[in-house]
Amino acid sequence: MTTASWTTDHPWRGIMVATALPLRADLSVDHDAYAAHVRHLLDNGCDGVVPNGSLGEYQTLTPEERARVVRTAVEAAGDPARVMPGVAAYGSAEARRWAEQAAEAGCGSVLLLPPNAYRADEQAVRAHYADVARAGIPVVAYNNPLDTKVDLTPGLLARLHADGSVVAVKEFSGDVRRAYEIAELAPDLDLLIGADDVLLELATAGAAGWIAGYPNAFPATCAALYRAAVAGDLQTALPLYRSLHPLLRWDSRTEFVQAIKLSMDLTGRHGGPTRPPRLPLTGEAEAAVRAATEKAVADGHH
Repeated sequence: MTTASWTTDHPWRGIMVATALPLRADLSVDHDAYAAHVRHLLDNGCDGVVPNGSLGEYQTLTPEERARVVRTAVEAAGDPARVMPGVAAYGSAEARRWAEQAAEAGCGSVLLLPPNAYRADEQAVRAHYADVARAGIPVVAYNNPLDTKVDLTPGLLARLHADGSVVAVKEFSGDVRRAYEIAELAPDLDLLIGADDVLLELATAGAAGWIAGYPNAFPATCAALYRAAVAGDLQTALPLYRSLHPLLRWDSRTEFVQAIKLSMDLTGRHGGPTRPPRLPLTGEAEAAVRAATEKAVADGHH
């Protein structure tokens, strides 16, 4: 039976937080704050961290900054296997170099988008994943067809798994029905919850992990929600899910980075600003995130 808990043999399972990256007012990376944030997440029930994902604004980082973020995460986590760096890049060779860096650092796995500089066909997608897998570190595929315009369908995921290129998939399509088809076509491929607002649906469908956004602001409550959900304890999970859903659904919106960073600031964690072209939330969006966060705090979530 597949467990939904982190283990050294399956270090991509459990709650792996896609970490927001704290920035200073001048938009430089605050590595001390990031290290403290990584430790805070692990101390509050999360299993590991995913630096240099979309939430970590990796597209705006220089190569030097991006490499240092991984080193900071590894040092702060204590156990490098609890770190799953995002290795997305426009070219397969660059993505492979990032995967090699992660392997050299002792990381347990990496997270990889399909080619997204253009709408890649299946042959290109399979070659891309095979190339990065040669770095010798387990690769978690990231399916985000809304943003990349490349859809890792259940059939394609099954072929990638049969190729030996991927061990799991972060499923962000929003179509929870895919969980069952993936399980039928590739029963040994781990399904990881990729969007916070379908957590309960995918957890009850057999997910082995959660690459998570909102634990950046509410790690302890989100950890309790995840563990109840994967255990089938709906009496515990459903009230938590309903209470947090006004925030969790921001993880699937264009402004998810700004929303999660604002919630972090409001809960006493340092989120800080975002780098352009992302702009701060204003107006109704800011008011909605602020109200939902303040309500979650008032409800005792932390």
